[in-house]
Amino acid sequence: MDAKQLRDLQALPLKYKIMITQERIREWYEHWKGQVYVSFSGGKDSTVLLHIVRQMFPEVPAVFCDTGLEYPEIRQFVKRHDNVVWLKPRLNFRQVIEKYGYPVISKEQSQFLFQIRTGSSDKLRYIRVNGNKWGRGKISDRWKFLIDAPFDISHKCCQVMKKRPFSQYEKATKQKPLLGIMADESDMRATEYMANGGCNFFDTKREKSWPLGFWTEQDVLQYLRDNNLPYAECYGKIRVRGRKLETTGANRTGCMFCMFGCHLEPEPNRFQRMQVTHPKLWSYCTGGGQMVNGKWVPNSEGLGVGFVLDYIGVRWKNDEGLWPMKELIGM
Repeated sequence: MDAKQLRDLQALPLKYKIMITQERIREWYEHWKGQVYVSFSGGKDSTVLLHIVRQMFPEVPAVFCDTGLEYPEIRQFVKRHDNVVWLKPRLNFRQVIEKYGYPVISKEQSQFLFQIRTGSSDKLRYIRVNGNKWGRGKISDRWKFLIDAPFDISHKCCQVMKKRPFSQYEKATKQKPLLGIMADESDMRATEYMANGGCNFFDTKREKSWPLGFWTEQDVLQYLRDNNLPYAECYGKIRVRGRKLETTGANRTGCMFCMFGCHLEPEPNRFQRMQVTHPKLWSYCTGGGQMVNGKWVPNSEGLGVGFVLDYIGVRWKNDEGLWPMKELIGM
């Protein structure tokens, strides 16, 4: 599949997308003889996927990984669903930070930084600083100062807290996942979707299905609104702004304390919103931390994320109440 073919799929009316998605789900379900599950984060994308799947196959389980990093509203929303399997990672977020480092900038950039700071290969270090013969695979010039940051940096958080529990579940049950992942979420996901040639990944290391792979966020919001489908309260309301739908609260939920991509967000960013909507969690996340042998680490007062955000130049306080509560929760 090439970029034009993906764009053509993404441009289809929602009613046709639903039909294609249903066919991809049926194909996945029948191929694995019903041994499938929905990876249910409690977010709006997986909420739509779970609704479509259970209209077709009501017995399919949903699987939720309780990392401790979800919005409280997400956890409460998940609890309102039947037939949900709850997984727990072996390490919590504090332990991941202490063992591997803080997740900053992006998975790719944090991986490059982790490798150059912890690896022993001179060749790999050279590539991470200068790039390969095509100039790729290197730390962005903007972030090279983080090579000497006074805190550990790592991409391992998602692997430890999400991928590993799901991998263990799949190994134990032999079930194959249906994931609410869309190609329009990032260039990396679009590339992966096109390389596979469509939604159902039968010939990859991890067999998986992306039945919403060719949907867009607008499709998800339209589906929620058209079907009057309940969703987590942290999103606020769905409204029309200009010619597009948007949520009045959080746009994406994910892990509350994750710093991936926060430097790209307009203010109020996720941390400034958190200060107003979830002040206790914000204080624990951004507060605390201390220098130990020249390295910034969490302490009993908190995770110390505020220090890291200051270091990468991201504002994280709702200074002087610039954004009142009613604006951040969509009232």
